[in-house]
Amino acid sequence: MQPTLNPRHTLFELLAVALDAVSGARSVQRALSTRPITGPVWIAAIGKAAESMTLGALDVLGDACRGGMLITKPGHADPGRLRGLGIEIHFGGHPLPDAGSLAAGERLLVNLSRLPAETQVLFLLSGGASALIEAPVSGLGLSELRAINAWLLGSGLPIGRMNRVRQSVSHLKAGGLLRHLGGRPVRQLAISDVPGDTPGVIGSGPLAPVPDLADQVGRLVLPDWLAGWVARGLAERGTLPEYGPEMELVATLSMAKAAVAKAAESKGWRVRLHPDLIEGDAAGQGRTLARTLIDGAPGLHVWGGETTIRLPEHPGRGGRNQHLALAAAIELAGRDDVWLLSAGTDGSDGPTEDAGALVDGGTLERAELGGIELDARTCLARADSGRFLEASGDLIRTGPTGTNVMDLIFGYKAPSPL
Repeated sequence: MQPTLNPRHTLFELLAVALDAVSGARSVQRALSTRPITGPVWIAAIGKAAESMTLGALDVLGDACRGGMLITKPGHADPGRLRGLGIEIHFGGHPLPDAGSLAAGERLLVNLSRLPAETQVLFLLSGGASALIEAPVSGLGLSELRAINAWLLGSGLPIGRMNRVRQSVSHLKAGGLLRHLGGRPVRQLAISDVPGDTPGVIGSGPLAPVPDLADQVGRLVLPDWLAGWVARGLAERGTLPEYGPEMELVATLSMAKAAVAKAAESKGWRVRLHPDLIEGDAAGQGRTLARTLIDGAPGLHVWGGETTIRLPEHPGRGGRNQHLALAAAIELAGRDDVWLLSAGTDGSDGPTEDAGALVDGGTLERAELGGIELDARTCLARADSGRFLEASGDLIRTGPTGTNVMDLIFGYKAPSPL
């Protein structure tokens, strides 16, 4: 018989275990301690986990660090922590690029051009880099860049295909940054937030050329205005080296899932670790996972991946994890033995500061008692899941986590009472 535990409390504990296992600081410390860097080093950290990864690097590098540049999302770095260490901090837009993203791209190129030839560049890359830093092809201004990204985010395309479009109109992505290294030695550590942990997709691959980029983008069905920008961008980017420096993956979704499974088993829970990525329509996956829990044996299920939402013209509040969780809650309504947690490991879900939600059979009833005036299905259709889940008290807020390895989904079914 499994021990009696508070499922909601335990699922929150397991989320904390997962985030700690793939912490940017811990992951970078581990990598640099295992394979040390010698000589002067300049840090270029880009992404939502940039601050955590930078702090981990500084713990190991010490006086070998000759400064650097950190580019992240507002609220994901505290300038005071790095004051006096020669690390510039810049904030870009996310999920849509902004003027800060353009300024950060320009500043990075200037800084690289001024480095001594013998200085090694340590790139620390994590999710969000695609929007946080940018140097678009000529003629593409901020308004056009934001329009492209807004269309992509609402298109329902998987992240890999979205990034191929972004790469085609950028001088930094898909290996574009290689032109600006001046032959300096480079080390690249990355936290993967993409399916398959593909180097050319993580952060849109600033040091990872995609030789068949034109062919890949050419297979996508894009609106005429966007297809025109893509064609123009590909022509301007020209030919790049076929290969970039090795990308060392220091934290991945599989590491987070394995840590959760180990911790749950230590509590006496039966665990099923699902190897397949959860992808595709968020609502459809939420319903499917809920049915898997209802129809399955008692215990913990651990999934991971990244779903998508095709947004209505005027979406409400929420993100893909909240959308998935609300769809699951509709299936679970009235049950007292099943719980489902879905959360973004970076601490945010879509354009919200909530990480996701933890729902159960009482979610719909609690929302009604909380004063929600719309039913769950209407909120789901309007992509307004966050509004409903706020009323039910089921939103998860972690704040910035210092990592980003896609989304984690935990489902728990309690054993039947004797």
